[in-house]
Amino acid sequence: MQLKSVEAGVLEVAYLEFGDPSGWPCVMCHGFPYDVHTYSEVAPRLAEQGARVIVPWMRGYGATRFLSDQTMRSGEQAAFGADLLALLDALKIERAVVGGYDWGGRAACVVSALWPERVVALVSGNAYNIQNIARSGEPAPAAEEASYWYQYYFHSERGRRGLQQNRNDIARELWRMWSPKWSFSEAEFERSAKAFENEDYVEVVVHSYRHRFGLVPGDPAVAHIETQLTAQPDITVPTVAIDGDCDGVHSGSGGDREKFAGPYDFRVFTDAGHNLPQERPELWTQAVLDAYQMANT
Repeated sequence: MQLKSVEAGVLEVAYLEFGDPSGWPCVMCHGFPYDVHTYSEVAPRLAEQGARVIVPWMRGYGATRFLSDQTMRSGEQAAFGADLLALLDALKIERAVVGGYDWGGRAACVVSALWPERVVALVSGNAYNIQNIARSGEPAPAAEEASYWYQYYFHSERGRRGLQQNRNDIARELWRMWSPKWSFSEAEFERSAKAFENEDYVEVVVHSYRHRFGLVPGDPAVAHIETQLTAQPDITVPTVAIDGDCDGVHSGSGGDREKFAGPYDFRVFTDAGHNLPQERPELWTQAVLDAYQMANT
């Protein structure tokens, strides 16, 4: 494992790299509020199977930094997709297996939908992760609405201040709520919590949860991407979609089969919550290997 960084688009992206540099490229992205250690067991296993595994800290996390003070600290889905595409370009990776969950799954889905020629295969926690912002005002069942408390909290200035002052407490509570059967240690949490000290963490997080409800404008620099996403484009690349059956924030995608037009497999990880790769590293690893195999048969 090596810690590296590269200028990619509007960011200097910090990332971990595992495996032979000549191996088959595989980029795995983390979600909120987690970090690269989500893949601390997955990445070495994939490297042993011949992959060159890239695990970046997303914008607002860890040592990833914006190159300019003038760049909007956007947390919108179009920005996540643009970041992943820029990383592939910066590393001169023509095509890769991409995957993730939550924010990272959103980045992987955006690139898979809009730039399928850059994707070998997709592994997506919670299946179709592209937000339908035009319909964000439609109410959900009460239990689902209750699980979104943190999103509504971040809509207020009280929530912004709360995240600034209590970011670790909020993250720890979300870990517990979203993965009720995952007995993570305090050491595991603290290892990831260091990534929340990034100076842009609060601004990116708050923008993400306001933009997805149409409460704030997006970054004009990625508006052309966001416009394409309003069509809710199908994903045509070979895909393994995954849900956890104990996910405390996502009621279950059911696989979203209608949104995947290519080779496809849907799996449910038993006794797993939201942080699928860290809770079930052996199953996530196999899903990546199966997606890669699917693309090469």
